[in-house]
Amino acid sequence: MRQQDVHDELRARLHETAEAHQPDRARILARIERGMSEHSRSDHRATRPPVWGWARVVGATAAVAGMLAVGGYAVASAVKDHTPQRQTVSVSPTPTPSPDATSRAPVPPVDRTPSSPRPSHKPSNSPSGKPSASVLTPAARGSDGPLWSDGSVDPHGNDFWAQSDITVRTSEQLTALTVQLRVAQTGGVSSTGAWRSLPEQDFDLAVGEQNGFLVYTWTLKAGRTVPKGQWVFAGQYNHQRGGRDAKDDTYAVTATAGGTQRAVGGDFAAHAGDS
Repeated sequence: MRQQDVHDELRARLHETAEAHQPDRARILARIERGMSEHSRSDHRATRPPVWGWARVVGATAAVAGMLAVGGYAVASAVKDHTPQRQTVSVSPTPTPSPDATSRAPVPPVDRTPSSPRPSHKPSNSPSGKPSASVLTPAARGSDGPLWSDGSVDPHGNDFWAQSDITVRTSEQLTALTVQLRVAQTGGVSSTGAWRSLPEQDFDLAVGEQNGFLVYTWTLKAGRTVPKGQWVFAGQYNHQRGGRDAKDDTYAVTATAGGTQRAVGGDFAAHAGDS
């Protein structure tokens, strides 16, 4: 038999014995009264000192109290041992719904303007709302001395948005440079930004409409220079849905290299030999 079974059987027997025990209180009290009456009779000569008689009474009373206490303790122990232990269950707190949660599908933006197809170039965030102070006359040539240029429409445009690129290459340092892009108003044309591969803080930018064109003008600030190399100036704009014809768009570039003024320009139409 397992130790646990032995303990359970012993506990059950103690419980039964404690409940069955009924002390004869009347008999015990009668014995106490009888002893006290015998001691109080005048003709009775105690064979023991009075103190021992009272000690017997007190001892008997203590014994009765002890028996009652033991019986009560046994019952209490048996009942206590059989009381099931309380168990604590951990409950996860109710999650608080996020204020961003929603059962509705996200609403698409009204503005269908795409982001810039060239994220590596930061669009200018502070163009002037005024049109260019002067309109450059597009040169009929693509090169002039150390200066060379080309115009093209970026192939990453879509039915609602386009970007026109002006590439400028110089084999000498430039002490002055003005680049102008003219986008014909073919319907719904509006600026969405501009950027250049040269440092933004070196140029002033003006954007505005003039004579049926959206005009972008980058002007090199006084005291700044442009090193040798190839650089790009780009204007970005929305337009009416569908493919846009850039045949009327033009650009013009004026620069100073070695104290001599140079000018180049052209359009954005495809030319023979273009890849």
